[in-house]
Amino acid sequence: MDAVIRLRYGYYMPDSRIFDDIARRLSDAMPASAQAVQDDLEKNLRAAAQATFARLDLVTREEFDVQRKLLARSRAKIEALEKQVAELEAKLLKTGKG
Repeated sequence: MDAVIRLRYGYYMPDSRIFDDIARRLSDAMPASAQAVQDDLEKNLRAAAQATFARLDLVTREEFDVQRKLLARSRAKIEALEKQVAELEAKLLKTGKG
């Protein structure tokens, strides 16, 4: 499952080289007598693979990377806010006792 990474909201869409590789491997597995139609077969297999992946809940690698950066930024903001809240709580407790 190296080509597809599981996310909470779905999967990322593998790049087009994956489709080319799948189509090439399938067409290479065909007998030598079918080599005459190999180009058409490869195109059809690539289109079928792309159509199958298009029906799944997938995102492109670029979209995945953007979401990962947004998540990292959000986590950093949350951590900073949690620290700020803890400091404010500590001040409130300190002034309430004094």
